[in-house]
Amino acid sequence: MAHRRAKLTPYGRMVLVERVVIEGWSVGEAAKAASVSPATVYKWLCRFRNEGLDGLEDRSSAPKRRPRALPSSEVRRILKARRRLKLGPHRLGPMLGHPRSTVYGVLRRAGLSRLAHLDRPTATPVRYERERPGELVHVDVKKLGKIRSGGGWKFRGRNSETRRDRSFGPVGYDYLHAAIDDHSRYAYVEVHADERGPTCARFLDRAPHTSRSSASGSSA
Repeated sequence: MAHRRAKLTPYGRMVLVERVVIEGWSVGEAAKAASVSPATVYKWLCRFRNEGLDGLEDRSSAPKRRPRALPSSEVRRILKARRRLKLGPHRLGPMLGHPRSTVYGVLRRAGLSRLAHLDRPTATPVRYERERPGELVHVDVKKLGKIRSGGGWKFRGRNSETRRDRSFGPVGYDYLHAAIDDHSRYAYVEVHADERGPTCARFLDRAPHTSRSSASGSSA
């Protein structure tokens, strides 16, 4: 996924390529219109000519080769010591001859970085999850106050004048109804004017994959 300040998304790259290849724009014109350098335009043109539309998608930043990566035998040794001794990186590192940051990285990637998340007898990660999508759906309602036109506390500040202004409070509330599938973590959200039973029932009926599901949750 492109970072939040990226000038070109996959769609923007496709538009850039179309302008040069199909519409006949020069590389300089296309670069100026997209606020990028000509070298960037040439890069995406080369990717498109070699790989087609797939070449305009984001690529993984992970290196293809890691000659200094920790050997798999050492990774297994660290994980075995973690499960057997149930100690943290600060104590496992000196015992195993590795920096504590290296030990922590191995434990984090294996899902063993928090002892509280492990089953005490077996030291295996405890992860509750239903087997099939739609089998269990968690439902919740979040109450959010609306902000008056002109801004809230962050805009007007907290002082004696705004505290005395009785009309400065919320102008009502929005209720965010959310349903999250336990297996896939697919989330569905609607905004309503209340959190009453009929509204919640209609929301649950409209939520995808919930018509034959059991639901659990709470209202906040």
